[in-house]
Order: sequence, then C-alpha cells, then structure tokens
Amino acid sequence: MTGDTYAWPPSSAQMQRWFRVWAPDLAAGLLVLFAGYLETVRAVWFSPGLSQVVISVGMAAAVTCTRHRPAVALGLVWIIALLQFSGGLDLMLVQLSIAYVAFGTARWGDRITLWASILSVPAAVLGGLAYMNSSSYSLLSQLPGRVSASLAADAMGLSWQMFSAAFVVGLLLVPWLLGLTVRLSVRASASQASLEVAEADAAQAQRETEQAREIAALREEQARLAGDVHDVVGHSLAVILAQAESAQYLGDDPVALKQTMVTIATSARSSLQDIRQVLAGAREKAAAASPGSFEELIEGVRSGGHQVLVSDVGQSRPLPPDLEVAAHRVVQEMLTNAIKHGRRDRPVSVERHWPEGPWAQDLRIEVRNIAGSLTADTKPIGLDAGEDAGGQGLPGMRRRLEAVGGKLDVRQRDEPEGPTFTVTAWVPVSGR
Repeated sequence: MTGDTYAWPPSSAQMQRWFRVWAPDLAAGLLVLFAGYLETVRAVWFSPGLSQVVISVGMAAAVTCTRHRPAVALGLVWIIALLQFSGGLDLMLVQLSIAYVAFGTARWGDRITLWASILSVPAAVLGGLAYMNSSSYSLLSQLPGRVSASLAADAMGLSWQMFSAAFVVGLLLVPWLLGLTVRLSVRASASQASLEVAEADAAQAQRETEQAREIAALREEQARLAGDVHDVVGHSLAVILAQAESAQYLGDDPVALKQTMVTIATSARSSLQDIRQVLAGAREKAAAASPGSFEELIEGVRSGGHQVLVSDVGQSRPLPPDLEVAAHRVVQEMLTNAIKHGRRDRPVSVERHWPEGPWAQDLRIEVRNIAGSLTADTKPIGLDAGEDAGGQGLPGMRRRLEAVGGKLDVRQRDEPEGPTFTVTAWVPVSGR
C-alpha cells in the first residue's frame, strides 16, 4: 500500500490493516535474518563479526521492503555491495536473497527503479569481477562443501572470470526477467479487464441509446395518433354540430329534417370508421386520403349550412402518400377552424395553388373566413397563448407540415365586413 498515510498515534484498525499488508514481508525478512544469524555463528569457514551482522540485517531489511518499497530495497543492496567492496568484507550465502530483490524491482518497481535495476546487472558483474581480483577469500572462491570455485570452472571448461560473471548474471538477470514477465502479464490482464469493462459499458450505452430511440419513436407515434384522432374527431364534431344547429331552421319540412339526420349519421359513421383505422395502426390505410376526399370534406362542411367557395389554380396532380396525408389533414383542420370560429352567413374561401414553372415547388393551400364575435369560445385557434402552447389546432398543423418540409402562416386582417383570418399552408410537392 505505497503512499498510505496514517494518523499518529495510529488506531487499532490502522494497525491491523498495516499488519495485514506487511505481515508476509516481515516474515520473509525475519527468515533471511535468521538464516544470516545461523551463517554468522555456525559456519565454520566464517569468523563471527560485526560485518556479518550488518550484512544479515541489511539483506533482511531489503527483502522486507521489496514488495512495497522496491527502490529502498535496491538502495540497501547497493549500500551493502559498496561496503563490501570498499571494506573487503566477505560474501555471505544469505546474500543469495538478492535474487528476490531483483525479481521485486522488476515486478513492483516504478519506471526509474525498473531501469536502475536492469542497469545494476552489468554493474554487479563488473563489480564482482573487481572484487574477485582484490579478495583472497570469497563465496565464489570456495563453494559450499569446500569445493573450490576454480575447480568447478575448470570442470566446465571456463575461466573463473567467466564462471563468476555467469553466476552473477544468472543470480540477478533470471529473476529480474521473471519479475518483468509477471509485471507485463498482470498489466495485460488488467488491460483486458479494462477493455471488457469498456466494451460492456459501450454495449450498455448502445442498449440505452436503442431504448431511447424506441421510446422517442413510441412518443412520436403517440403524438401522430393523437393528432390524427384530434383532426378526425374535431372536424366530424364541428360538421355534426353545424348540421344539428341548421336543423332548427328547417321548420316542419320532414324531408329536409330526415336528410339532415342522415347526413349527421353519415358524418358520425365516417368519423368512427376513421378513428378505428387510426387506432388499429393501419397507418397507410388509416391516414391516407382516398381519391375525392377533398371534395368529401367540402361537401361535409356545406351540408352543415356553410357556404364554401373552392378554387383551384394550376394543374392538379397526385401526391405521394405522406404529402397526401399532410394536405388532407391540414385542409380538414382549416375547415374545422372556419366552422368553429367563422360566421355562418359568410362564405369560407378555399384556394389551392398548384406549382407551375421551374421555380414553383409548393402546393399552396389557403383558407379564409370572416370571424364571428371573438368570445372565449370562438377565439380562433392559435391566437390564444394557452391553446397555442398545448393545443392540437394550429400547432398540430404546423408540426405536421414541418415534418414533410412545409410551413404554415396565419394572418388576421381588419376588413369592412369584419376581421378576416387567413390560414396558408405550403406543402412541397416538387423536387422530392
């Protein structure tokens, strides 16, 4: 746990944590210290002295620090080596634990410690050879069991210098390479784990994105259904209401009264059929305007007692299904507005200007009507801030047109006959 800080005096929990972290290293250090003690007081080829105690304690401390303080462990080893070289102190078997220090510096050391440890290998070889030249007695000049190192080198056909260099390299480089291998393997495993976590996060983000898209699509579909239902119900109810109101002026004419009731029933039946189709989800069949639907809308309004003047400018043409739906619903809502808020004694003007020429690309639909008294119940849709903010009238038409690349404009003009409201829609029908 490099870099941990503890308050002083440490609490019992901190002491327990510190002991759990350092206990294995302390045990290894005590084992090295005990081995050094045995070598110092029992080895017949050594004379017990302070130098052996210093070496044993130094190596025990280096082994203890290797895992958590590899730089300190490397520094202690170099201090011991310099003391031996400068003081001519004998080598000890306990110093073979330097192999663990070499492993630890490659496994747990930072970048500087890692480079310092690998550069220490050739330095140790050169230092060892220099030490062998200057020392008449060392661990490498007489192996355990009182076997001469020179005899072992001769048996292998090597000089004692090559034998000593190979021994130092094997003692330091092999464990260092092993530590480096473990280090890289652990990092690779950590990178793989991080990659898997990143991939899992990316997959989760992808799933959330898909869910968000599905939710957005569902909400868009709900808004479309709500708009279609509003258009169908609003228009049908407006027509039925106008027809019902006109019935009170028929007097005792049973034929006209019967015809009015038939017209009301027909309008209600058509509205119910449209709603069933919309709610059933048959999008193309429910929303698409059949041939002659424009005329049916006009006739439905006329049957309620409203005069409707229709004019077409330019050559009419069939429209793609989505544009046919938009145009049909927009005209439907325009007529509904005119029925609800217009004067019954004044005509509703409907004009369709079809594009002509290379620069004309939009079908322009314009509906004008003279408004009645502007009470709270008859105020035109869109002029009231509350309805414009949340209603389905002009905002619904505007959204429907914008979805197909069109636009909507609403104007009010003061004329001698009264305020005139003009609703104009542009539906792009060319260049698609």
